[in-house]
Amino acid sequence: MRNISYCEALNEAMAQEMQADPDVFVYGIDVADHKRVFGSTKGLLEKFGPDRCFSTPLSEDAMTGFGLGAAINGLRPIHVHMRVDFMLLAMNQLANMISSYRYMSAGRLEVPMVIRAVIGRGWGQAFQHSKTMHCCFAHIPGLKVVMPTTPRDAKETLVAAIRDDNPVISIEHRWLYDVEDEVPEEVEPTFLGHGRVLKQGCDITVVATSWMNIEALKAAEILAKHGVSVEVIDPVSICPLDEELITDSVTKTGHCIVADNDWVYAGFGAELAAIVSEKCFGTLKSPVARIGFAQTPCPTVRHLEQEFYPNAIDIIETIEQKLDLEETDLSGEDFYSYENKFKGPF
Repeated sequence: MRNISYCEALNEAMAQEMQADPDVFVYGIDVADHKRVFGSTKGLLEKFGPDRCFSTPLSEDAMTGFGLGAAINGLRPIHVHMRVDFMLLAMNQLANMISSYRYMSAGRLEVPMVIRAVIGRGWGQAFQHSKTMHCCFAHIPGLKVVMPTTPRDAKETLVAAIRDDNPVISIEHRWLYDVEDEVPEEVEPTFLGHGRVLKQGCDITVVATSWMNIEALKAAEILAKHGVSVEVIDPVSICPLDEELITDSVTKTGHCIVADNDWVYAGFGAELAAIVSEKCFGTLKSPVARIGFAQTPCPTVRHLEQEFYPNAIDIIETIEQKLDLEETDLSGEDFYSYENKFKGPF
């Protein structure tokens, strides 16, 4: 075990799989430029050469289709999209081709393709660089979708995705890239459909996605000082989903909040709320609450952007309402703030 960052975990997963299997290659916009996709593809060009690590034209639809062609011909491409917003330009390839190719070939053609999609937030990114879109991808049969939060999960899910014979979309929050944790050099790839309990608790369950797990853990830390025990569940895999992990937790606590890194209306949080309401109806002590982005395009200016994104305070206030608690004194609390590290939207 060593402490490495989320970004280093992604890089290590790709390097190890490329070393082990010559059919694995990585490509995409700016994959081989000097910044190397925020450092996540650092060293791959030098080690494996331009045939297996290369940048592409700014053409999301064509480059996604290129990956499909490579995959059905026996290669294992890793396609990097710098911003998930512009994967919408490749939606025809994803929804009509990649997701259904194995089905329409009666299983004769496999599509072992990974799409790494970067999401994130921070001042100045505005409405064209702030989406997440995981609910849209998870809605399409034939696509697997993961959203790892911890460095270990980032490595394990990426290794599992590369080895999978089906298309997998891995969604990575840019703010998580600097988070460090223990990660083994050799990992057993996690079954895609496996979630994780990030913190044990008994009073209320918070099911959070991506960066919202950081906010949920902060909320749980603060409330623990006031005698409130919060359980934090990270689904990790959005599709397939570890439903049993979530329903077991809610059955234990009787309360559930879904803190999704996306808009609330018609999102993944709505699906989770429906699953919990249906399967835990007899043990729920209150309706499932949902937290997410404000129902508006993301503003550009900082003070409005702060209102757009939910945070630990929103989670604390929702827990107070559900458990009928007095307002928590948050004076003196040092809330995690990544803004001090953030240098700009790109």
